[in-house]
Amino acid sequence: MVYATISDITDLYGANALYVADRDQDGVADTAAVDRALTSASAEIDAHIGVRYPLPLAEVPAFLTTICVDIAVYRLALSADVLSDEHRRRYEDALGFLKRVSEGKATLQFTSSAPGTDGEPAAGPRPIVSEGPERLFSRAKMRDL
Repeated sequence: MVYATISDITDLYGANALYVADRDQDGVADTAAVDRALTSASAEIDAHIGVRYPLPLAEVPAFLTTICVDIAVYRLALSADVLSDEHRRRYEDALGFLKRVSEGKATLQFTSSAPGTDGEPAAGPRPIVSEGPERLFSRAKMRDL
């Protein structure tokens, strides 16, 4: 599942953001390169969030689209040798958020209960069980042995 499109890039950062995808220097972004970068960025996102959420997601949170765009633009800028500090910072911020999600320190915000039946992630912290069955070997039972 791809989390962003070319139009998402232009909606977030304007048409000039696609200069990183102009492979043949004709002033037009190469859509094949952008599609590859978005697919690669989505796979990287899945590698992180797949630890906590069942994939594919039934609903894509809006913030994942932004993260996908930032990762894709970073990859395009890196391959076109026009990488800037802003590209790197956005990529590192996106990667930091994804790591926090995979560690359970951050969550994805869904508008509905998309990840599971009750709105909770499929994997994650479980409740602590403090009671259990009666002990088989206690001091009282072992006294006469």
